[in-house]
Amino acid sequence: MTTERESIEFDVLIVGGGPAGLACAIRLMQLAQQTGQSMEVALIEKGADIGAHSISGAILKPNALSELLPDHKAKGCPIEVEVRGDAFYYLTADKAHSMPMTPRFLHNAGCYVVSQSKLARWMGQLAEGMGVNLFPGFAGQEVLFDADGQTIIGIRTGDKGLGKAGEQKSNFEPGIDLMAKVTVFAEGARGSLVKTMAERLDLYNDRLPAVYETGIKEVIQLPAGGNYFLSKTFNDMHFMGYPLGLGTPGGGFIYEMADQRIAIGYLTALCYEDPRIDPYEMFMRFKRHPFVADIIKGGKVIEQGARTVSTGGYYTMPKLALDGAVIVGGDAQIHNTPAIKGIHVGMKSGMLAAEAIAAALAKGDVSAAGLAAYTVALEQSWVKNELWEGRNTAAALAKPGVSKLIHLGAQYVTKGRGICERMALEADADTLKPLSAQAPAAETKIQYDGELYVDKLTGVYLSKTMHREDQPSHLIIPDPKICSEQCYPKFGSPCVRFCPGNVYELELDPASGKAHIKLNPSNCFHCKTCDIKDPFGNIRWTCPEGGEGPGYTIV
Repeated sequence: MTTERESIEFDVLIVGGGPAGLACAIRLMQLAQQTGQSMEVALIEKGADIGAHSISGAILKPNALSELLPDHKAKGCPIEVEVRGDAFYYLTADKAHSMPMTPRFLHNAGCYVVSQSKLARWMGQLAEGMGVNLFPGFAGQEVLFDADGQTIIGIRTGDKGLGKAGEQKSNFEPGIDLMAKVTVFAEGARGSLVKTMAERLDLYNDRLPAVYETGIKEVIQLPAGGNYFLSKTFNDMHFMGYPLGLGTPGGGFIYEMADQRIAIGYLTALCYEDPRIDPYEMFMRFKRHPFVADIIKGGKVIEQGARTVSTGGYYTMPKLALDGAVIVGGDAQIHNTPAIKGIHVGMKSGMLAAEAIAAALAKGDVSAAGLAAYTVALEQSWVKNELWEGRNTAAALAKPGVSKLIHLGAQYVTKGRGICERMALEADADTLKPLSAQAPAAETKIQYDGELYVDKLTGVYLSKTMHREDQPSHLIIPDPKICSEQCYPKFGSPCVRFCPGNVYELELDPASGKAHIKLNPSNCFHCKTCDIKDPFGNIRWTCPEGGEGPGYTIV
């Protein structure tokens, strides 16, 4: 049976309501107002509301925001606090050593601490007030192509009201074909639509493999008088060392927020080799460190979330301008890895894309050549300068032991090049070593109290993650035999550890000893760690119904 679908046409369609997509939308409307150009712009967001899926550290370097909206403070930009100064620590198992120098990338004085979910909501309100058509609760399910199979002409949103087996229920609503002269992909890290069209359009030819970190973040309400930063000259802190040590890249952060709150989080690079590593456990061990525990004591977690971050840098970026489309922000691996900041470069990429799109529409040429001004502008901007200095950072961080420090030191002095140019990167899915190659694991038992130290399922609750239970699973395991016959014997089913939401549950058959993976897709944070790290590529993340997933409000 053929499903009849409504089709709506726009000049520009933006897929994703994060800062990059919203900056693109706002800049497009600014240009339309300045030139008198008629422009119909739509933005879809898979979260129930704009900002519902937005999560980041988040320190915002205000340069792009100031370019886009010079009067952003007067317009009520939701800034938590301004950064007064920075602190940088190396943690051992029970000590915190203040580093004699904070790397220049982490000099954040004058930057803003923000809640990305609040920032996105505020930007969404501005965009809507300027005439952008906002459609939260609509997930991009499929890229639509012209008859040539190469020119992007829009996207199809996901169907709603399907049963577990894919049958149409009484409340079935077919997806809509949203057609556009230019489609802007701003889905964030590991965008599912960009992933589906990567091979067809050869997006990553001569590129290094994209690599990622999984970040888990909380907002903690501190007790009255318990703000560690009140008497300090600094109010942002970064940590390296314990619990990952120097072997696996990663580290923690603590930022002051308004209203007696702090943002705290931990990033684990997905290039790790030991399949027993659990990024959530790393975060809990970081919080339990005596130095960190003293800062957060008496507090209560009021929101938690998780997301992957694109950290590969300049050499992992895909083609940015396509026939009928552009790619911006985290979807394009645009992130300043050494600075641990991505919002400002993502916003600027959206703004530059908007300027190229407006010019292309005016000329009537939205081919890859007509949109190529976006790539040129990015290459000539301060975004390129930041990405270029961090172009080899992820590869250096992945080096073992002392060689890591040598490479990082050389890159610091040479502003990015280091000992050799274009250092090799290995895809995150390929780095795991078999369990048989691992040293015996030390026994660790995380203590949870349900308030300051919460388990994974409580974290899911605190993220306000919701999915309709009787829909098709958006997490697909094409071949369950791979799980039981290959992944479990070799790696011990790492999905049960690398997922921060307990989506994957290991069940062992007592008779045969074979493993079975039980899925709990309703717990999914949409972080996409599974889609990235699975060593057999046997987990595929797809969008669930629009409007589902996390419901972030303050992270």
